[in-house]
Amino acid sequence: MNSSRRDFIKKATVTGAAIMAAPVLSGSQKNKSRKQAPEAIVPFRLKYAPSVGMFREHAGTDIIDNIKFCHDMGFRAMFDNGLMGRPIEDQNKYMAELNRLGMDFGPFVLYADFSVTSFVLNSPDVREMLAKRMKEGVEVAKRTGAKLALVVPGRYDEKLHRDFQTANVIDNLRYCCDIVEPAGLTIVLEPLNVIHDHPGLFLTGIPQAYSICRAVNRKSCKIINDIYHQQITEGNIIPNIEAAWDEIGAFHCGDNPGRFEPGTGEINFKNVFRYIYMKHYEGVICMEHGISNRTKEGEMKVIEAYREADSFEI
Repeated sequence: MNSSRRDFIKKATVTGAAIMAAPVLSGSQKNKSRKQAPEAIVPFRLKYAPSVGMFREHAGTDIIDNIKFCHDMGFRAMFDNGLMGRPIEDQNKYMAELNRLGMDFGPFVLYADFSVTSFVLNSPDVREMLAKRMKEGVEVAKRTGAKLALVVPGRYDEKLHRDFQTANVIDNLRYCCDIVEPAGLTIVLEPLNVIHDHPGLFLTGIPQAYSICRAVNRKSCKIINDIYHQQITEGNIIPNIEAAWDEIGAFHCGDNPGRFEPGTGEINFKNVFRYIYMKHYEGVICMEHGISNRTKEGEMKVIEAYREADSFEI
């Protein structure tokens, strides 16, 4: 263990309730956990997933050091949007360490080209491109054991009626599912806001993504609900999660405005996380946001923010 990681653990364990979450245990197990607290930080209730490098002021840039640090802090998942772009050796090393520590892994980005129209078109060239990309994703999944792959369907075509585009997206997704589903890989569609971050994209809201998933009607096509984006696009976060629940496969989070850690904006993450927990969600919540203060103290405040948001009553 490097000295900065060891020093952080020591500091974290003496900050009391701000860092130590009440374990979801009972009786003698609770007493045992409290006795162990100075040496082992209690895991979070939900699988919040940092990315490699999120805590680089403490863990540096090494993949293994990052995973160990996050595990030491109570996280039980990681995510890596850029997994496909990593050398195969790093992919294997990454997943082997997660498996050793019993940690889960969030969706990796399979296709997210914001610059072109793609899924919205009925085109042999688009199908050929998608087939190549899906097969590459299947190879990554077979090699690493990853189960979820993120897809953004690309830009909206201003020259084609939206209903025709929707039909093309549905057909293209069915085509992609034919490739990924036999390998046990699930596509998760991410609606993104067009107001602040991604103008011109086709998929923008949870209701829209839900209707598309229902039309595709495949177990390998679900939604990744990005709470930051959906607060901007439509708000009404908990009712929309409830309405789309059967088609949600994963979550991203970040506060708004700013897209930083919980508590820096307007979203009541304690209520949102409590709702997700009470739905018996066992998947990953990717911490896809920046850090409001990129220092060692700022990184510690991120962990404290998640401890606070995770301290909901049940």
